Amino acid sequence: MAERSFKQEVEKLRLPPGSIFRGEGILAVTKALLESGVAYVAGYQGAPISHLMDVLADAQDILAEHGIHFEHSASEATAAATLAASVNYPLRGAATFKSTVGTNVASDALANLASGGVTGGALVIVGEDYGEGSSIMQERSHAFAMKSQIWLLDPKPNLPDIVAAVKHGFALSEASRTPVMLMLRIRTCHVHGEFTTAPNLRPSFTLRQAMEQPQRDTSRIVLPPASFLHEQEKLQQRWPAAVRYVTEHGLNEIIGGDDGQGAGDLGLIVQGGQFNSLARVLERLGFADAFGRSRLPVYVMNVAYPVVDAEVLRFCQGKRAVLMVEEGQPNFIEQNVAAILRGAGSATALHGKDVLPVAGEYTAAELLAGVRRFLQRYGAVEATAGAAAVVPLPAAPAAPAPAAQVHARPPGFCTGCPERPIFTAMKLVERELGPHHVSADIGCHLFSILPPFNIGNTTMGYGLGAAGAAALSDRGAAKRAISVMGDGGFWHNGLTSGIANAVFNRSDNLTVIIDNSYTSATGGQDVLSSKAANPTRSTGHAIEDAVRGVGVRQVQTVTRTYDLAQMKAALKHALTTKERGPKVIVAQSECMLNRQRREKPLARQAVAAGERVVRERFGVDPDTCTGDHSCIRLSGCPSLTIKPNPDPLRTDPVTAVADSCVGCGLCGELAHAAVLCPSFYRAQIVSNPSGWDRFKARWSRAVIGWLQARSAARRARWAF
Repeated sequence: MAERSFKQEVEKLRLPPGSIFRGEGILAVTKALLESGVAYVAGYQGAPISHLMDVLADAQDILAEHGIHFEHSASEATAAATLAASVNYPLRGAATFKSTVGTNVASDALANLASGGVTGGALVIVGEDYGEGSSIMQERSHAFAMKSQIWLLDPKPNLPDIVAAVKHGFALSEASRTPVMLMLRIRTCHVHGEFTTAPNLRPSFTLRQAMEQPQRDTSRIVLPPASFLHEQEKLQQRWPAAVRYVTEHGLNEIIGGDDGQGAGDLGLIVQGGQFNSLARVLERLGFADAFGRSRLPVYVMNVAYPVVDAEVLRFCQGKRAVLMVEEGQPNFIEQNVAAILRGAGSATALHGKDVLPVAGEYTAAELLAGVRRFLQRYGAVEATAGAAAVVPLPAAPAAPAPAAQVHARPPGFCTGCPERPIFTAMKLVERELGPHHVSADIGCHLFSILPPFNIGNTTMGYGLGAAGAAALSDRGAAKRAISVMGDGGFWHNGLTSGIANAVFNRSDNLTVIIDNSYTSATGGQDVLSSKAANPTRSTGHAIEDAVRGVGVRQVQTVTRTYDLAQMKAALKHALTTKERGPKVIVAQSECMLNRQRREKPLARQAVAAGERVVRERFGVDPDTCTGDHSCIRLSGCPSLTIKPNPDPLRTDPVTAVADSCVGCGLCGELAHAAVLCPSFYRAQIVSNPSGWDRFKARWSRAVIGWLQARSAARRARWAF
């Protein structure tokens, strides 16, 4: 089950031609694919395009109506290799995944695809995960486009331009026989707007025709001598064809011009995806209106690669200076533009990273400061001060000092997350056996590297947890290395690169595979081992079977990770056993977030219908709590907090359980497994209680009240 459903929104994909389509950027991309006559779409979920995969999944019936094949790919490499269908056949195909980690995985397939070239349009929709909202290393897709000479589109972030970019992407690919990347930032994916629809098209050439009329062209296969000719073909045929298409169809734009007040000899060059931020900055500086109509000339590069030399020279002609607004580093476009200007002997001064930040996200505040520096250097701000005064930004209020009692809480697992007890068990085992080297992996479980667990030494990539510990394999060592990977990473590539590799090389290390039934970190999509029945995918394939299938003999499946004693025992046995060979623990429990998404609506419906509903939660007896807080240090659950001690003679705050508790039971298990104080209690909250429930509650209150009164009377006698 995905993070959210688009069942209602996808009905807009059926709108007739000439209608006004309103929605998110990812919905616009899907509609544009339909209007482009695409034959197949494949992809791997991941921010910022996770929801694009969810939209496609929810729209499978609409895709099928138009003869479009859709796949949830096993990895980004799988998705990219799917585009091989466009090599020999006039089939339009699209693949999508998060970049740059996804592009890393897919680079081999993309390089081969770009070398041999394509017949049908091949579009790679990459989610540019760069900037403050990112969770990955800070790199850019641009390098991959340049390396393999794949054309890179970076449209202005509004729905009409996004739709146009999808359609032009296919056409540009066909015109130049080259795959095309369409780069979408997080905000572009989720921007809202509207555009006028065109008719949805069935593929002019179908997958069935390709299968029944197979074609081959050995000149498209990357083998010598054809592979040597591909490089020449890229430069002599495909590049000129791409430049010709970009120029003839006006994909790049020049917006604004001389306002007659002396600023027309300055210019700005910007990637299309950054145009909205730049337009806002120009408005603040008084050089544009709220609709992006600039009085300074702006060259908008909706095609970030290749750079069209003639357009750059034409834009820069007669200008004293231009500013290149290029987010991230290295400054590929700035270097390219500099080479074009200097090669042509142009006297136009080029600025970029000298006035703008060298690296990092170009927020509106950063752009405002940089563009202002550029304009001040050439006197443009002072020259137009009378007619277009700089609009000052309000001063930011001083950040209040955090209260002394408020402690920083690092990002961590959700309340009730089944992964938390796994790392709690690791900390308990660490107390007995000492610290071990832990090779971490990409996914929710990576939060274990932060407090309170502080577990994890390295992380090398999705599904590479076990591979990251491959070198730590000294059989004479007193300790074994531990590797961690999730079920998503396991099916992504961990089975081969990690588990099979460990078997082949006779590793003696331990791998913990966290099986929470979904690729939870990317939005809760199903995987091969998901237990939920999926009407369009095959699920229910046990990880243990796959692990044993590649030769692992020491495998243990813990079916309930909240059983802390069992989890601890499994870890301790795997780390101390005298048996040699790779060891695997499959730790199973459903992702609590997905479980709550499924169960909470059902519970609300049941309560509204008057049915009896029981919800469990835990609490802490403040009279028993010692204020040691070991439960928090070994758990870190967001529902565990502190509150003032009710005992006036004790100053240490006591632990408290917030109402966000989902009753997973870890804190109670922890109290026993870690031999902590017995202050935790379990309570049942009953909605629409039965007569028997009410009778038990009255009887319980009466007995407890009698015992409390008796105890109070005894204490009173002792006081005298």
